[in-house]
Amino acid sequence: MSDNGPLSVELSSMRQVATVDERFQSYNIEMAEVIGGDFWKPYDEMDVSRGSSADVASTSAQGVADFQIGDADTGMFQARPPVDLSRRRLRALAAALGPAYVRVSGTWANSVWFHDSGDPAPERPPDGFQGILTRKQWAGVVAFAEAVDAKIVTSFAISQGVRDASGVWTADQAKRILDYTKAAGGSIAAAELFNEPTLAAMGGAPRGYDASMFARDEAVFRSFLKKAAPGALAVGPGSAGEGVDLIPESMPMLTSEHLLSGSPRITFDVFSYHFYGAVSQRCASLGAEMTTTAGAALSEEWLSRTEHVFAFYERLRDRFQPGKPIWLTETADAACGGNPWAVTFLDSFRYLDQLGRLARRGVSVYMHNTLASSEYGLIDQSTLIPRPNYWAALLWRRLMGEVVLDAGPSQSGLHLYAHSLLDRPGGVALLAINLDRTTTVTLESPMPADRFTLTARVLEGAEVQLNGHDLALGPNGELPDLEGVRIRAGRVELAPASITFLAFPDVGYGSVA
Repeated sequence: MSDNGPLSVELSSMRQVATVDERFQSYNIEMAEVIGGDFWKPYDEMDVSRGSSADVASTSAQGVADFQIGDADTGMFQARPPVDLSRRRLRALAAALGPAYVRVSGTWANSVWFHDSGDPAPERPPDGFQGILTRKQWAGVVAFAEAVDAKIVTSFAISQGVRDASGVWTADQAKRILDYTKAAGGSIAAAELFNEPTLAAMGGAPRGYDASMFARDEAVFRSFLKKAAPGALAVGPGSAGEGVDLIPESMPMLTSEHLLSGSPRITFDVFSYHFYGAVSQRCASLGAEMTTTAGAALSEEWLSRTEHVFAFYERLRDRFQPGKPIWLTETADAACGGNPWAVTFLDSFRYLDQLGRLARRGVSVYMHNTLASSEYGLIDQSTLIPRPNYWAALLWRRLMGEVVLDAGPSQSGLHLYAHSLLDRPGGVALLAINLDRTTTVTLESPMPADRFTLTARVLEGAEVQLNGHDLALGPNGELPDLEGVRIRAGRVELAPASITFLAFPDVGYGSVA
C-alpha cells in the first residue's frame, strides 16, 4: 500500500520462487477418531465460558503434563465413538479438496494395537498398548482415501508393546498394517515412525526414552519401510513444541537437535515438523503467555509466528537433512483442539496466510489438523456443515497451482501471495488479504480478472460470504458453484477484513505454465 495511491500488481515481473506438491493442501484424521478414543471436548460441553479470558481452562498444568493417552481425568477430553468415514457428505466435501494427503496419526497412534483378525476385537488391548485398531476401521480409512483422491500418511506404535527384551522397536505391528492395507486395495504413501518424538514421554514412549533410542529406532524403521513398502517415503522427525513458547518447564521434552544428533545418523526422505502458534483456551493453565486472543488474530505478530517456527526447523533441516523437502504434517490455529474462534471467519485469515507464507518459503506439503474434529476441524464433526476455513480451503484448491510466484513483499495490513492459476497455463492466481479491520485498501490491476472475495458480516461468526452472497450447501448437501465476478483492469478495492483471490487467466508467459 502506498500513501500516494493504490498498490500496483506487476504480473509480468513475477518470478518463480518455489513449487509445491500437487497435494500441498492436505489434512489430518486423528487415530483417536478412527478407533474411538478420548479427544478434545467441545467448549460448549466444558465448564468454561466460551470465548472468555485465558484463565478459563479447567485443568492444571501438571494435569496436562501427566496426561497419557487413555486418561480422561483432566476435564478437557471426551470419549468419542469411531468415526464413520463412509458418510456421503463427508466424502463429497473431502473429495472437493482433492487431490490431497490424509494423515492418520496423532498421540493415539503411538500406542495403538492392530487387531489383525476378522474375529471380534478383545475388550482391552494387550499389555503395552492403549487402544485397538480393527481391520474394519483401517479398511474404512483405505476406502475413504480411495473415494476422495487422498494418499495415506501414517505413523506406527512405538510403545512398550512393540519392543523386544532389550527395548528395541520391532516392526511386527507396522508390517501387519502395511500388509492389510495392501490386501484392502490401498497403499501407504509416507510414514513417520511416531507422532511428535519431542514429546515422547507424554506420547506413550517407554520410560527414559532418549535420543540414542530414537536414532536406533529410526534406523530399524527405515530399513523395514524400504523393504516392506519400497514406494513409501520415510518422513520425520515430526517434532512439535519448538521455536515458540508452547511447552511449560513441567512437561518433559526432547529437543529436535538432540534427537537428530544421535547415532547411527538418521536419514529421512522428507523432513517434517508440527506447528501451533499457541495453546488454546482449554490449556490456558499451562501459562497465559502460551495462549492468544481473538483480538490478536489479524496481527502481524501472530501471523508471523508461522515463519519464525519454519525458520527454526529449516535450520535443522539444512544442518541434518540438507536438500530434503519439508512437510508441515500437523498444524492449526492452536494446540489442544483449537480456540473458540477457530470455527469462525476470523481464523480464515491465518489459514490462508499460513498457506501463502509457507508455500513461498518452500514447504511442499501442508496438513491441517483436522478435517472434521474439534474446533479446528474444517468441517463440523456433528452436522458436517463446512466451516469458514473449509470455504477458504476450497477456493485455494480451485485456484492456486503448484508454481509459487513472488508477488512482492507483504506490507503491514496487506499480504499478497501469487501462484500459477490451476489448470490454466500462463495464468496467475493472486491472493490479497486485507488484515485491517476498518480501512479499505486499493490495488491497481493491470488486466481483467475473475474476482473471488470472502467476507463476513461478523468476523467471529460461522457464516461467510463470497462476493456478497452467503456460502452454504444445497438442500441435498451439494456444494454451490464458486463463481467469480469478472472485473476490468484498474482499481480493485479490498474491503476491511476481507480475503480476495484474483484469477488472471491470460498473463501469457511461460514461467507459470
